[in-house]
Parts: sequence; C-alpha cells; structure tokens
Amino acid sequence: MTEKRTVHEYPGNPARPMARILEVEEYSPAFDAGFEPGCIVTAVNGHPLRDMIDWQWYSDGYEVELSYIDLDGDEGTVVLEREEGESWGITFDGAIFDGIRVCRNACMFCFMRMLPKESRDTLMLRDDDWRLSFLQGNFTTLTNLSEEDADEITERHVSPLRVSLHCISPEVRSKMIGRHADHGVRMMEKLLAGGIELYMQIVLLPGVNDGAELMKTLAWAYLHEGIANVGIVPLGFTKHQTAFDKSFNDREAALEVVEAVEAFQKHAMAERGCAWVYLADEFYSNAYPDDLLDHLPPAEHYGAFDMFEDGIGIIRSFVDDWQQQGQAVSELAQVLEDEGVRVYYVFGEAMRETFTPLVEASPLKGLLIPLYVKNEFFGGNVDVTGLLSGVDVARAIRGVSAHDYVVLPRVMFNSDMITLDDMTVDDIRDTAGMPVTVVSCNAYEFLPEIRELVEGY
Repeated sequence: MTEKRTVHEYPGNPARPMARILEVEEYSPAFDAGFEPGCIVTAVNGHPLRDMIDWQWYSDGYEVELSYIDLDGDEGTVVLEREEGESWGITFDGAIFDGIRVCRNACMFCFMRMLPKESRDTLMLRDDDWRLSFLQGNFTTLTNLSEEDADEITERHVSPLRVSLHCISPEVRSKMIGRHADHGVRMMEKLLAGGIELYMQIVLLPGVNDGAELMKTLAWAYLHEGIANVGIVPLGFTKHQTAFDKSFNDREAALEVVEAVEAFQKHAMAERGCAWVYLADEFYSNAYPDDLLDHLPPAEHYGAFDMFEDGIGIIRSFVDDWQQQGQAVSELAQVLEDEGVRVYYVFGEAMRETFTPLVEASPLKGLLIPLYVKNEFFGGNVDVTGLLSGVDVARAIRGVSAHDYVVLPRVMFNSDMITLDDMTVDDIRDTAGMPVTVVSCNAYEFLPEIRELVEGY
C-alpha cells in the first residue's frame, strides 16, 4: 500500500461501487497489509463490493483477495489471511457502497412529503432499499425489488427483513401506495416461499385501511407462517400538508383499534404463544389518557421487543425501568432538596400520560419537573420526544429560573448531536439564554447523570 494523504472523494468512475475504509484495527490482517483509513475497497474475490451484505458474504473464509484504491489513487489487489475467529480489521464508512435505492411509490401518508421545505437533504431522502432493511432495520415496501434481488435474498438467506405491508386489498393498496403496490405483495410472497422471515408494519389511516380492511390484512398475514410479527403505527402528519387533519388521537378512535386488535392478539397468544400483532404506544396513551399505567400491556406482551424502534413497547420499558430505580429516585430527591434546586426534564407531549403519574407518585414530585414541549416546528399530531426541534425547546425553557437545571433527552439529537432543525446544544443554550445538559432517556442512566450534574462531579 502507498503513502499517505487524505482521500476527500472517491477516485475513478463514480458509478463503480467503492467502499471507503473508515477505521483499520491495529495488528489485524488489513493493518498488516497496509490498509489505512481513506483507502477504498472495490471488489472482494473479483466481485464488486456493493454493500455490507456482499462484504459479509464474499469475505467469509480464512483467505480473501481485495481489490483496492490506495491513498495515492493507485489500484491493486492483495490477498489477506486470518486465523479462526479473527476479524479482517476493516470498518467501512457506511453500509451501502453503490448508492441507496430510493422509493418509487406515491404513498399518500409519506412523512417525508410533509416536512418543512427548508429541511436538510438527508431528512428528505426517501430510501426504499431492502439492504437497509436487513442491515439497519429500515422498513421497505419491496415495490422496487427485482426478481434477481429476490433470488439473491433467498440464495443468501438474508433474513429477517422489515417490510411495509399497510393493507392487502389491491384497490386499497393502490390508493395508499401507488401503482407498484401489487408488485410488492408478489415479492413478499416469493420471499416467504423462499424461507425468508418478514417483520411487517402497518401505518394505519382512519377510514382507509382500518376497520374491516385491517382485519382482512391481519388475517392474510397470519396465514403466512414466515411473517414473524406485525406492528401497527398510527398515521403521523405535520402542518406542512393539507391532506390530513386527524389520526387516532381521540379516545374513541384509539380505543376502537385497541379493542379490535386485542381480540386478534388473544387468538394468536392461544395458538402461537405470542401476541404476534403489536400496537404502537400512542394507541394506548390515546385510548387511556387518564389511567394509562393501568391498561398498558405488561413486558411479557412484547416478547423480545422486536419493534421497539417503531415506538412499540417504549412506554412499558420506560415505566419498568423507572419503577426499578427506587433507591436512585430517593437519592436524587435528597440531593435536590439539599441543594434547593429543581430539574426540568424536556419531553414531547406524548409522554405526559406516562411520566406525570410516575414522578407525582415518587419522592421527586416537585423536584424533577417534566417540561412537555409542544411541537410547533412540525405541527399536526407530531408529539413524540424524538421529533422535538431545537427552536421549540429553546422557546419552552426561556422561563425556567437560572437557579434551576434543564436537561434534554439525547434522543432529540442525531449521532452528530444535531437536532432536526439543525441546532446544536450550544445553539439551544444561546437561544434560550440558559445552560442545558444532555442526558439519557433511560431512568437507570439519567437519574445518576442528573445527580452528578447537580453535585458538580
């Protein structure tokens, strides 16, 4: 390998799949061969390296030939060898190397189409890539899946995949998704026949795919044993559109869904030993606004919490975590009383039915104060903590006494610690005119973090 300058762009043909190396493990086979961060791998054993699935497939063995472009732009090949259990020592910059496959659907409920026009490009990317479904847990419709893709998935047994189902009647699917909707169902059935396990998602729209259509869709899915589970999430909409003005936010609409799905869950529990179909937390908080904690399903209901990232089981997990932290709650309460301060914890409005009764029934009542922030940036029915904007949070905390503390949940920020409206922690501090600190969203972590903040560790 040759020396040593930073690669800012991929050299060569930009249409050629190339995997940029982000890190090289010291004393690994890749390190010994001279690979450095910035070098590019173009092929493995002569096969173009399109994505991490290719890498895992073709590099599975004790010897591998890598085609590369080094930091001077020179191309070559090198053979690496490793011992049993040893890693090649390469971390790539991303999971897809030949370009993310974008969505070709016209989904009537697409959240990306409801974002503010000034949103950054990365938020507007409408990916529909089956590889990201496997590698990162994204949902895909399979409407752009080719026969060759399906054969490759089956041959390599790339499983499970997360698939957006939404509904099953052709006319409803066409209305909801667009003209390629039927192709998606054909691909689902082909993958299922090939032994691929699917996790399904349904975005529920009032008057479109709920009611009888929902029951028909669940019955179709239940008959396919390869469909491991189904998650149902309510329509989310912003103020930056005119097509929707309601979802399942009122009690009656949410309760109707809960009761209908409960009947299906009981059948699945008796026959399969699991609930199989799971509702997003919003359905429960909207159906039982006054006594949510009395009606929330127990942890066993959610099994392995396979759909946690889709907002299914997050409240149950939070409640159970909080209730296991009795000593930490008492210790923090004593510290806050001794210091004569209060701490304001920022939440989206969706957490009101959960956190208020928990903190009100604890020694932290009046000391750890939930600050529920209305989402003006997105508007509509968007109320979850993870979609809070910096500008809304800064506005909400301006009235907090400088003597007290404000903590922000880490889920507000991406991996670069940037909010959805491109604000940093310092931006929020400067706009609000007071200090803020970022803490975990898990009680077992944020309770000691807040204590350390107040005690000045």
